[in-house]
Amino acid sequence: MGLQWVILAGVVAVEAAVAVLLTLPAPRLVKSRIVALASLILQPGASIVPFAAFQFLDLRWKNEHRLMCTSEICTTEERTRYEKSIFKAQRNVILCVSACLLYWCIFRICKYHKEIRELEEVEKHLKDQ
Repeated sequence: MGLQWVILAGVVAVEAAVAVLLTLPAPRLVKSRIVALASLILQPGASIVPFAAFQFLDLRWKNEHRLMCTSEICTTEERTRYEKSIFKAQRNVILCVSACLLYWCIFRICKYHKEIRELEEVEKHLKDQ
């Protein structure tokens, strides 16, 4: 597994952990701190989206230029190697898509929490008047 896929797998694992932390019920103070921390990480973490997109395009290009091994001429070893490369490519596509999807989910969850907090402040302000 190449270094870029190890990095992408690690990022996906971290994004999944952050998404779980954001969706777990917690006291208001703890939840606001978690959302604030995730919001700070979002901007530099946005670089994962073009990285995953580039890796996805690289996979697409390699898939189009891959040697096909579907005829009777291929040996068993060649066919096994071909199928293994297909499975790795499919796994890597899932990594790319999940990295982008999890980033978007974290972004939307943080945005919803901020909107809810702003609406609560407006409601509190209106009740005080």
